[in-house]
Amino acid sequence: MSDSLKRTLNLKDAISIVAGSMIGCGIFIVSADIARQVNSAWLLILIWALAGFTTICGALCYGELSSTISDEGGQYIYLKKIFSEKLAFIYGWTLFLVIQTGTLAAVDIAFAKFVGIVFPFISSHKFLFGIGQFNFSTQQLFAMITVVLITWINSRGIKHGVFTQNLFTVTKVFSMIAIICCGLFFGLNWDVIVQNFSLASNFSAINISALKLLGVAVVGALFASITWNNVTFIASEIKEPKKNVPRALIIGTGLVITLYMFINLIYLGVMPLEVIKYAPEDIVASALINYIFGAAGMIAISFVVAISAFGCANGMILTGSRVYYKMAKDKLFFRSLAVVNRKTKVPVNSLWLQCAWVCLLILWGNYSQLLDYVIYASLIFYAITILGIFKMRKMYVGSSSVYRVNSFIPIAFLLISLFIILSLTVYRPLYTVPGLLITFLGIPVYDVWVKKRAKKHQLCSK
Repeated sequence: MSDSLKRTLNLKDAISIVAGSMIGCGIFIVSADIARQVNSAWLLILIWALAGFTTICGALCYGELSSTISDEGGQYIYLKKIFSEKLAFIYGWTLFLVIQTGTLAAVDIAFAKFVGIVFPFISSHKFLFGIGQFNFSTQQLFAMITVVLITWINSRGIKHGVFTQNLFTVTKVFSMIAIICCGLFFGLNWDVIVQNFSLASNFSAINISALKLLGVAVVGALFASITWNNVTFIASEIKEPKKNVPRALIIGTGLVITLYMFINLIYLGVMPLEVIKYAPEDIVASALINYIFGAAGMIAISFVVAISAFGCANGMILTGSRVYYKMAKDKLFFRSLAVVNRKTKVPVNSLWLQCAWVCLLILWGNYSQLLDYVIYASLIFYAITILGIFKMRKMYVGSSSVYRVNSFIPIAFLLISLFIILSLTVYRPLYTVPGLLITFLGIPVYDVWVKKRAKKHQLCSK
């Protein structure tokens, strides 16, 4: 066994990880919920534009962070080096407990759900067995098999994981382009465009209450691309990370946000807002294809969304395991997770522990609640990390950083994040307290690990 990772990934691979991890199911679904909340085509576009701008600002800021601090672990190591080991641990703890694994559970369930449209025996209503109130469905089984399969692919080596990521990223990017082209050439309806973007109907919906809800409604759009930071977790396996990680962040997020904006414009150029608001199962992309080609389009969209979910899950499994590996190297997590297989050069134990926890979340079935709880804490960690840029600049004066953003970018991100955090605090308090409790639980756990590390060090020094 070895304890180091190899730099084998190039810029193209890094871009694929950024874009592939970002594009999941959100873009095909969340516009329905946003439309219901704001009841305005203009506000729907504004929300996606705001989420896109925020994402780009965050990516640019992480570009500077990764250019200055290119160590393995990404956001975990930024927090550790700029602030403290305790704060870094609390982030890593929350990432493992809910942020990364909870998102993975949701994405894999979504993958199983859309595969189930093609193969109906995969369903949340078809149970293999039940014990009391607990029922185990074929959908859960398929989702768990998917997690195990993707983990096995990545355990065979970084090349296998990245090949899978590249294949699925290219496929879903071209699928999204195909959806845009279908809407552009076969579905655009001038009457619908006028109806959706009528100033009278839209501005009557834009009032103080709607603007207050903006900070809540933007969460769905923002979290449709929240995993753009995952490439930083794997920086130690990217060639020339000081150059390639910032470039990958900028190119990858720019590509995805552009596709997101075009797809939403196509939604509004083809379908009335009411159709978007009440799309069956909230699958707006399916309603779009049905609107243009009829019911046969449902199968095609199911494949597209399933491909997107699988590629997203692969990217997150590939990258998330590197954070737990780094925490173990710092003796703040199970020591065996720091093991790198000598043959495959990947942290296999970290991969399989992550797999086991994701499967438990799928089995439990309340992963969506965990995701709701952690949104608030996740935004706070993003804000703290980007606030750290100003401290980092003082700490690393004269460093070899090759990339620096204008201070307007982190300030804009922080102001928007503060607006969203305050909106959630006022309008969705149930999102806040549970998320913070999960996060703060990491404080006593950190103390346990530090004591354990100190005790082991004392024994070794005797």
